[in-house]
Amino acid sequence: MIRLENVEKTYQSPEHGAFQALAPISLEIEEGDIFGIIGYSGAGKSTLLRIINLLEQPTNGKVIVAGRDLTILSPKALRAARHSIGMIFQQFCLFSNRTVAENVEFALEISGIEKKDRQKRVKELLELVGLQDKSSSYPSKLSGGQKQRVAIARALANRPRILLCDEPTSALDPQTTQSVLSLLQEINRTLQVTIVVVTHEMDVVKQICNKVAVLENGRLVEELSLTHAKGAPASNLGRLLFQPKNEWLLAREVASV
Repeated sequence: MIRLENVEKTYQSPEHGAFQALAPISLEIEEGDIFGIIGYSGAGKSTLLRIINLLEQPTNGKVIVAGRDLTILSPKALRAARHSIGMIFQQFCLFSNRTVAENVEFALEISGIEKKDRQKRVKELLELVGLQDKSSSYPSKLSGGQKQRVAIARALANRPRILLCDEPTSALDPQTTQSVLSLLQEINRTLQVTIVVVTHEMDVVKQICNKVAVLENGRLVEELSLTHAKGAPASNLGRLLFQPKNEWLLAREVASV
């Protein structure tokens, strides 16, 4: 579903010159995966995630999604390709002056969907995320978990095949985190959506991901299967994934964004 070929990212600063945020990285994410990307602060996790839908343009390399290299598409073709890639963020990114229904409808509106069809789709999505009774509410009246559910519904509006999640539970309490993770698993299972999750929370990775990539200082140090372990992980973070919870909880603050 997603293939990155020697993707790298270098930023240019007038004061400090060139900074390589990502060394050449190659990886594959298969259809149906819930794929985690973890790493310490500054490892390049969010940069790599944003390269998948070209919110960040790679300095070099190919980004191939469903067989198409996004890096060579025209702006118009890229906008169309992005309809198959939904994205949710840590801070929800909702419109405060729009109701829940209007926030979800926005994604359909900019895609040119007719109003009658938009309203039907919004109803379906709010039922999916369990917020049908909040359609007329504004974001200021919602809890953090409810806001993230609205963001998930909006990201699914155009029936994407891929959902990118940038720290989706970092702003939530533990109980709410569990409900959001369960929703993501349900979406993966029932809608066959491939999910990529950037997180510093090891419990999130252990609970929902079947595979994980470990980044260190902008480099991919290893890929691991959490369902079919083969040999001992090479990295400290990789080893933590296979240790008892009371041990890897100690690393949560260290492995922060």
